[in-house]
Amino acid sequence: MFHYTVTTDKPLEESVRALEESLKERRFGVLWQMDIPEKLREKGVSFDTPYRVLEVCNPQEAARVLGKELLVGYFLPCKIVVYRDGEKTKIGLPRPTMLLGHASEDAELREIAQRVEEQLTAAVDAAAR
Repeated sequence: MFHYTVTTDKPLEESVRALEESLKERRFGVLWQMDIPEKLREKGVSFDTPYRVLEVCNPQEAARVLGKELLVGYFLPCKIVVYRDGEKTKIGLPRPTMLLGHASEDAELREIAQRVEEQLTAAVDAAAR
């Protein structure tokens, strides 16, 4: 499957805070966060579903993959989304292994992508609890 998504009963803001803490424990920082409904309102477009996009990065892993293949930068930083779907909050990301699978056959890059994916999915799981 292209993505990894979990569902939680936590409100969106609480889920975002829990995710930020969980990522920090795994040496990922949030570089940027976009509130999609707010951004669209600024552009005169109505969208009422609470939806956040977080761009996250582990600098050591980023340096490793870029040192092997500059094209991997097309996938950086990693994105995680947090949004409301009915009465639930969903937290998800595109799987780094799936993204990289189309870009490189390099075994070392695939191992790094697997490690990053494991760290990110663990962070998402922890945030959802």
